[in-house]
Amino acid sequence: MLHRSLLSALLLAVPLMAQNRVFRVDDNHTVLGFKASTLLFDVPGRFTRYKADIQGDPASPEGAKVRVDIEARSINTANGGRDEHLRSADFLDVAKHPKITFISREVRKEGDRLLVRGTLTMHGVSRDLDLSFVAAEGMNGAGAHTWSYRATLPLDRLDFGVGADSVAAKISLKRPVELDLLLVGFFEEPPVAATKPAGRAKK
Repeated sequence: MLHRSLLSALLLAVPLMAQNRVFRVDDNHTVLGFKASTLLFDVPGRFTRYKADIQGDPASPEGAKVRVDIEARSINTANGGRDEHLRSADFLDVAKHPKITFISREVRKEGDRLLVRGTLTMHGVSRDLDLSFVAAEGMNGAGAHTWSYRATLPLDRLDFGVGADSVAAKISLKRPVELDLLLVGFFEEPPVAATKPAGRAKK
């Protein structure tokens, strides 16, 4: 009887495990953006190079795993001189801190939103971060089933020491930076691990 109960539990678990899918990012529409503000004007920008590892079931996101690694050097504000300054030790210091990383520890539904709690590491500093996403799904222009997740969040750059010692930042740059995130992509079944051919028995 014990063996039968164990077998039934395993059979029930298989379809649940099969629902864990991989989110393939659509780079043409995904935006990892931000907006900083000076006393006179806003400075919108984005990071153009990143790697996203997202796995879960879009219908039941609890237990999903999210990791995003951003190349800090890929910051782009449409101004070459400003971008080089932002890459310098005055701000992101990309030579010492080449990666900006977010790793989730909890994903759950909260009303009509998706709450992702995790740790953001930037400029050598790690802080807990809660991201509240609005989720949507539908067909894109090519007829492919597509999901999108959008979140905006104010971030205090001084919490991460960004621009803390910059004279220019102290004079005119405000502390809050608004994150503007849009993840667009497709959920796919995880790749099947290749099985190694059985070796020949030694004589």
